[in-house]
Amino acid sequence: MISVEGLKIEFGVTPLFSDASFVINHRDRIALVGKNGAGKSTLLKILCGKEKPTAGTVSIATDTTIGYLPQVMILQDSTTVREEAQKAFSDIQDLKNRIDRMERQLNERNDYESTDYMELVEKFTSEHERYQMLGAEGYEAEVERTLVGLGFTREDLERPTSEFSGGWRMRIELAKILLRNPDVLLLDEPTNHLDIESIQWLEQFLAQSSSAVVLVSHDRAFINNVSNRTLEISCGKVVDYRVKYNEYVTLRRERREQQLRAYENQQKEIADIREFVERFRYKPTKAVQVQQRLRQLEKIVPIEIDEVDNSAMHLKFPPCLRSGDYPIICDEVRKAYSHLVFEHVNLTIKRGEKVAFVGKNGEGKSTLVKCIMGEIPFEGNLKIGHNVQIGYFAQNQAQLLDESLTVFQTIDNVAKGEVRLKINDILGAFMFGGETSEKKVKVLSGGERGRLAMIRLLLEPVNLLILDEPTNHLDMTSKDVLKEAIKAFDGTAIIVSHDREFLEGLVTKVFEFGGGKVREHIGGIYDFLQTKRITELSELNQASVIPAKTAPEKSFHTAASQPKSQPAVSLNYAEQKEQQKRLRKAERAVEDCEKKIAMMETRLKELDELLCDPKNASDMMLVTEYTDTKRQLDTEVEKWERLSEKLEQLQHN
Repeated sequence: MISVEGLKIEFGVTPLFSDASFVINHRDRIALVGKNGAGKSTLLKILCGKEKPTAGTVSIATDTTIGYLPQVMILQDSTTVREEAQKAFSDIQDLKNRIDRMERQLNERNDYESTDYMELVEKFTSEHERYQMLGAEGYEAEVERTLVGLGFTREDLERPTSEFSGGWRMRIELAKILLRNPDVLLLDEPTNHLDIESIQWLEQFLAQSSSAVVLVSHDRAFINNVSNRTLEISCGKVVDYRVKYNEYVTLRRERREQQLRAYENQQKEIADIREFVERFRYKPTKAVQVQQRLRQLEKIVPIEIDEVDNSAMHLKFPPCLRSGDYPIICDEVRKAYSHLVFEHVNLTIKRGEKVAFVGKNGEGKSTLVKCIMGEIPFEGNLKIGHNVQIGYFAQNQAQLLDESLTVFQTIDNVAKGEVRLKINDILGAFMFGGETSEKKVKVLSGGERGRLAMIRLLLEPVNLLILDEPTNHLDMTSKDVLKEAIKAFDGTAIIVSHDREFLEGLVTKVFEFGGGKVREHIGGIYDFLQTKRITELSELNQASVIPAKTAPEKSFHTAASQPKSQPAVSLNYAEQKEQQKRLRKAERAVEDCEKKIAMMETRLKELDELLCDPKNASDMMLVTEYTDTKRQLDTEVEKWERLSEKLEQLQHN
């Protein structure tokens, strides 16, 4: 669909990469990787036509549509969430308006035999058929389904977009792009503004989408679950690995080892040739051999070794004072604006604990952090422990940097005392050494800004770290180093993050925010996700939203499988016989229902496996069968619940 040939991009005299050639095919899932500043975002802009390359061509097949989600965009505030998302179907709405106009003209005219009238009828028929083929009648349901998948509630859909934060409005833009169903999706850091549940929904959506995807993300779990191909920008080249991200990491390591061996052999060969030349340069009898060796030396093409970022930051938090045993204690903390954010928050964080705050955006994670920091008022008691010194990294801190300053000036302005003598050392540890420290903030990439903002956190010793989305815009190397530094940190850490890979092995306790409550879960992030998934299915079954095997089995123990009570002594023989007949009939009905549920669940599992296969993702017959089966299962579960209640009543009569 998109062919790239001999692409070259340079800023000033230094090229980001050159001679890049590759093809984006139907249903490719491409992870675009490389260190911060390598040119990933620039390449996406060139693929969608937002920028022009220095040299080379980008050829796009006729009628190929492209959807592009940048890291930062200008957002509209004049509509509701639903209306803004429906703009994805503006072409369909325009078509509907044209059909309505033609229909009115047909009703108003009576020159049925004229050529103009017949042409109008023909055009109306053609446009109406096209409208039906586009599936236009169901687009409103598709809008709602996509917005709910990205974390909006149905009540949110009628609210003005101006009431939402920048992160939520970015979700609306993502929804519009997904709803257009373009042939190629170009996504630049789509997970930065999503919570864990929405990221998992997006993974599933992309797995079933028929679009090709080119993805830039520093969420290792996300890109590994989505990708089937990896393009790496390294050493000024674009290298194509036709495997998913985890396999690429292994192949890249093996490739570099081979390059190192080949490079060492070549260097030995060059050294031997030079030694021969130096030894016999001035001997006339060896003049011919010396000239041959010199020509041989000229023909050798130097072997390049894939770039490895050996300048990775060595992050170490400075020594700090020992805090009290309990740095944070919340007792019946409550916060409300025009609506309730959370209430009855009772939690205790012990010294040395590393905990995560997780939950959907808008459920109060950052709000509780602001309460801890004393930035906003609240109800209840929130006690900061003895001798606690807080270091706070805000979610938008990288965006608050002064773009007119250089990297050095940014740190020099906030450094105090002896720290000012060590600014260059600190900048070097964060890959801002040498001339890089004189760069203006405005030319830094998102990841470089994130690292610069992180430096500010290290200028003073602290014993309680509060990090609100610290990994947004950090590359994978930087995230790994930050993670190891937090592990080694002697103090206490509260981490607000949606990055599963970053939190795994780092935190030992998870606080879940949702529904106005804060719930404590002991264990790591994947322990929490596993527990939460089971809880969710159980709750959804009780609400008759989506059937799951767990909930009916649990209920069977309370109905069909429990011991049958004996008929009351006061009943006569005829009444007892009639009740037993009704009881057996109710039991058979429940058993029949259970069999149907089991069969439909088995078929749904089979269909789910089929639809997870990329070659079947666009098979509408499978999608239709899946939807119909799911609807029938909903109905059957509701029926089973009614029959089980009836059976339970009969057993207790």
